[in-house]
Amino acid sequence: MPLKLHLKSQLMTKKLLTLLLSFSLTAISVFPQDFSSPKKGSLIGFSANLTDFTQPLSLSHSSISTLDPGFSIMYWKGLSKRIDLSVRYNGVFTDYSKKNINGVTSGYGNEFEASLHARALTDNHFFNPFITAGIGVGGYDGTWAPYAPLGGGLQFNFSSITFVFLQMNYRASLNKTNLDNTLFYSLGVTETISSPKPPPPPKVVVVPTVEPPKDRDGDGVVDSLDACPDVAGLAQFQGCPDTDGDGIPDKDDKCPNQKGIAKYNGCPIPDTDGDGINDEEDKCPTVAGVAKYNGCPIPDTDGDGVNDEEDRCPTVAGVKENQGCPLVKEEIIKKVMYDAKNIFFTTGSSKLLAKSFKPLNEVAKILKDDPNLKLDIEGNTDNTGKPEKNQTLSENRAKAVLDYLKTKGGIDETRLTSAGYGDTKPIASNKTAKGKAQNRRVELKLKY
Repeated sequence: MPLKLHLKSQLMTKKLLTLLLSFSLTAISVFPQDFSSPKKGSLIGFSANLTDFTQPLSLSHSSISTLDPGFSIMYWKGLSKRIDLSVRYNGVFTDYSKKNINGVTSGYGNEFEASLHARALTDNHFFNPFITAGIGVGGYDGTWAPYAPLGGGLQFNFSSITFVFLQMNYRASLNKTNLDNTLFYSLGVTETISSPKPPPPPKVVVVPTVEPPKDRDGDGVVDSLDACPDVAGLAQFQGCPDTDGDGIPDKDDKCPNQKGIAKYNGCPIPDTDGDGINDEEDKCPTVAGVAKYNGCPIPDTDGDGVNDEEDRCPTVAGVKENQGCPLVKEEIIKKVMYDAKNIFFTTGSSKLLAKSFKPLNEVAKILKDDPNLKLDIEGNTDNTGKPEKNQTLSENRAKAVLDYLKTKGGIDETRLTSAGYGDTKPIASNKTAKGKAQNRRVELKLKY
């Protein structure tokens, strides 16, 4: 083949490859995809090819000068959803001839191939890789040899009408005498020649006339689902009303006009004794009481009819006239008053005289006989001397009596109190010796 023709063929092949690639990229961005079937029909098309007859096992050293251009006329057919059959004629512009005796070549070869292609995906995908295996025969200057194309490629599907195939095959020679192993590159375009299947006729759906459901009370709940079809109500209660809004429909509410709880069938928690404390919080639900005692009445520990809040002696039965405390017997009061008049001290001192011990012991016995009795001890003086000294003296004398009853009489100090009043509570005139003697005294007051 002349050099000019060879170079011109290579240039044309480059342009054709560039054109096919540009077309593929443009179609991807422009044409909307609408795949009609997972299996392709019959296709016919052409491709631009490059064949390497010289260095098929040295890809890294191949260059455009070692590749011979060519073209193909192709027929493709889908055998199944993932298997295709292709038949193609290849025209090759080449000087290759393994049995060239006189050194003159025609510059053109003929090849015929039939191949099967197994795809990874069905045909309703745009991008689809595949592998190829087939059988072919090539003739170069009258010398024919069979070969087996083995390889793979990429398929681009444009709406199941146009398909672009990019392929690369290693073609193993089956007759090494007449043909070497070769590499084959191809970029082709095909168009479908199958008649598209007509779309199925639209299904006519007859919509029956449906009578709207009845809702007599107009509450939005149809009669078939309304438990109260003649009274407007709420959907959450199957169309029944809830007049008091307590969450219990009137048909189940024993107190439909008063908010209540489910436990009492829609009625409030009862208050049996009417004391304002409901029975669930009332520890005495049948007896009126107060909140302070959890609905029970104010207690009366000693049972004397005076409640503990008003009873000065809540643990000892007494009388109302004495604020719940018992009355001290008159004879005991007189006895203690007599003993009090026989309590004597050293003049100007709080030291008890010995003659005071007997009456104090008698007072201690009275306290021991009735452990509920308490005693107030009050010291008083006449107005001789300064009031400040008289106040101190009266306090000390009352305290001396308390200490005696505690230490000698064995009376618990919690039952005793002492106080001094100096010369502020005279019972007689301080202008006479007799009156002053009466004002110098210790008073003993029993109480409960």
